[in-house]
Amino acid sequence: MHALALGATPRGVGALFVTVEVDRIRANLPSISVVGMADTAVREARERIFAAIRHLGRKGEAANIVFNLAPADERKQGAGLDLPMAIAFLAAVGDVPVEKVKGRLLVGELSLEGRLLPVRGILPIVLAARERGLEEVIVPIGNGGEAGVVAGIKVTAAASLGEVVRWLRSGTPPGDAGEEILPPRPRSSLNAPDLCEVIGQEVARRTLEIAAAGGHHLLLMGPPGSGKSMLARRLPGILPALEAEEALETTCVYSVSGRVPRPAGLLNQRPFRAPHHTISAAALIGGGSSPQPGEVSLAHNGVLFLDEITEFRRDVLEGLRQPLEDREVTVARARSTLSFPAGFQLVAAANPCPCGYLGDPGRECICTPPVVQRYRARLSGPLLDRMDLQVSVPAVPWRDLGSGRRGEASAIVAERVATARVLQGERYLGRSCRTNAEMGPSEIDRWARPSADGRRLLEQAAQSLGLSARAYHRILRVARTIADLAGDRDVQTNHLAEAIGYRMLDRDAAAGPKAVGGWGQ
Repeated sequence: MHALALGATPRGVGALFVTVEVDRIRANLPSISVVGMADTAVREARERIFAAIRHLGRKGEAANIVFNLAPADERKQGAGLDLPMAIAFLAAVGDVPVEKVKGRLLVGELSLEGRLLPVRGILPIVLAARERGLEEVIVPIGNGGEAGVVAGIKVTAAASLGEVVRWLRSGTPPGDAGEEILPPRPRSSLNAPDLCEVIGQEVARRTLEIAAAGGHHLLLMGPPGSGKSMLARRLPGILPALEAEEALETTCVYSVSGRVPRPAGLLNQRPFRAPHHTISAAALIGGGSSPQPGEVSLAHNGVLFLDEITEFRRDVLEGLRQPLEDREVTVARARSTLSFPAGFQLVAAANPCPCGYLGDPGRECICTPPVVQRYRARLSGPLLDRMDLQVSVPAVPWRDLGSGRRGEASAIVAERVATARVLQGERYLGRSCRTNAEMGPSEIDRWARPSADGRRLLEQAAQSLGLSARAYHRILRVARTIADLAGDRDVQTNHLAEAIGYRMLDRDAAAGPKAVGGWGQ
């Protein structure tokens, strides 16, 4: 007898729907075949399936059984097809009504005793099922909270194959489904370190606020112990909460990676990723033999912090160029091309030289000019050009450390950031950009056009600093954010002057490679 069931596997941050066909013919020499470009996990499903079916009390009989996974020219990966393969077989032998299987999507991995185990990528699969117009999706109970956040489609969570069979036979709902399908959790306050713990560093604190308000990339440069990492790790505490659409996008990436905590609905905090400098290009950007999201995608709608950025391999860092511009990573392989979102905010920290004390009045630098030059060359000009804010973080005098003076708390700064983000949300309503950092040429021309005095100031800066066209536009974006924080409708000359002042590396490059504390070329 022939039967069908519908399953799905993750594909990028989407889904590949798979029609599972089963053909069963009685024979003296039984055999089981799985065809349709199945990977090892899918081919091994036959052992898990028939062990689980035996635990239902059904005895096998000699037959030739063929599982066909359509479309046959698309590679099938993962154990999420166990459940549709098992149900298709049971429908073929008459244990499950064939008509009950239609219109339902089945996803889940089976244990040998028939328990349904959670799988990765369930959220994008359920979203794709809703877009396809399916009536219902049946998922493992461990994926219930994640799948339940999707409105407009019925989600049934089951603990075992037996519960699914009873559900399809008699309509008896799985016993624990209602407890596990959770609504989206309310947004909780982020347990991030407070900005008030940072002593001094007024310029760096200001740039951190501007970066948070406009979504700008930030480079902090200074000697060891000056507070660069301390500042960066306090950025999440002043960022606004994830919007509903952002939370859905971010959770889809984590779902594909199998990183959504269970039981959980949508992620409610902006991600903060801080990979070690020994990371590979595939782990940072994404890829692998079975392409997976990298750190740039796991930081989508959040922060990617590269501490000691000059210790990262140069070829790894150069891979950041395209995601920084396109906010997306495309992984091309011989048989497929997948895209992962990568709309992250880059924050980097660096020392000015290998010993860290070039330009520090309190410590003498022991690095020779050739050593400093090689160290600086680890960051290319094109990558530095993409950093909107480049500021120096000098060492804090020890007398200030014991003064007891504290700066503004994160909650106060976060209010100003939230107000600026509201202005941007209203300004870019219906457009592809959400923040000032994402503005394209048309948005810049409309909302960040400088006055005549501002244009003259920019022309002088471009000539004296040798600014590229990219740096020119990034200055305008930062100036727009400074104006938003000030509550000004138009970009003023003082906003532009402040934005130009945060291009430290352009100033140092113009001063020459021997500029004290500079980056040079």
